Amino acid sequence: MIEIVFSDSAAGGLKVAMNYGRGNPGCIGIGVSVLCADGGELTKEEIEDARREAEERERLAWERAVPIGGNLADVFGFNLALSVGDISKSRPDTRRQLVLERLFCLYPEHGGRQAAQKLMQRATDNLDMVLDRAGKGEPLRLWYSNQPDDLCGLYWFMAVLDELGSSIGPINLIRLPEWEADGNGNIIRMASWGEIAPGDWHRYLVWQRMAPRVFCQGCAAHWRTLQKENAPLRAVLNGQLVSMPEALYDDFIMREIAAETETFHEARLIGRIIGKYQLGIGDGWIALRIEEMLRAGQLEAVTAAPIDGPIYHRMLKKRH
Repeated sequence: MIEIVFSDSAAGGLKVAMNYGRGNPGCIGIGVSVLCADGGELTKEEIEDARREAEERERLAWERAVPIGGNLADVFGFNLALSVGDISKSRPDTRRQLVLERLFCLYPEHGGRQAAQKLMQRATDNLDMVLDRAGKGEPLRLWYSNQPDDLCGLYWFMAVLDELGSSIGPINLIRLPEWEADGNGNIIRMASWGEIAPGDWHRYLVWQRMAPRVFCQGCAAHWRTLQKENAPLRAVLNGQLVSMPEALYDDFIMREIAAETETFHEARLIGRIIGKYQLGIGDGWIALRIEEMLRAGQLEAVTAAPIDGPIYHRMLKKRH
């Protein structure tokens, strides 16, 4: 079974989920982040207690987990950010690389151009391998969510497969549900497969459906329409993937800026926008729009952007 996902985090999570819970976990590597309510520093004992609690939670998760099985070499990720920028070409090309470079330039520590080149090369290689195997009738399974990049990835991939004609094998789909009840009276909203713990992936296999030919053709036709429109953005409105202008999210950004003090931290602003509005977009596009507001004179940078981190780790000031 060829496994297709549309983000690096989902690809990593799926690979871990294949064998998660199998055998002895051995040494479990985890990261722990703990904050004091009063802003003070934790003692060594408190940090150690937090570490032990986290390790115990991880051990219990391992013991409860059901590995979904499969081969790591069957997992292919296409992290192409297709909800943003030029999509006129069906295969990853220099235009898509320029879009990725624009997004990655916000993270100088990653080397924007080099990161985009590496991502494009991996996507090209993956696509060649997948199409070769799919063309021989091997079944596929696509994991996607309602996020714009995932839906764009699904529609794009269907359009690429459509070029192969009837030679492709069965296509299975698993769409991430938008919410779940946790059994304790709480509703949990999931935005993407990257948020799903490795021990939980098996629970979603019951959502698998085989995609009928007409559905695949409909997705492919819709993607070709979006390609002709070739808008700056694509977004999900009323469940439909539609072309949108680049200023689509500006009102949300301006609304949160208005609620800030005269001087504020840009990273905290971006984090609040992502968490509050659940727009299905990442920090990159929001940061790019804030850059436009800086160039337009609506905002002013009070501190310089760091040389070893995202440029939005700085203080901004409103301009009236």
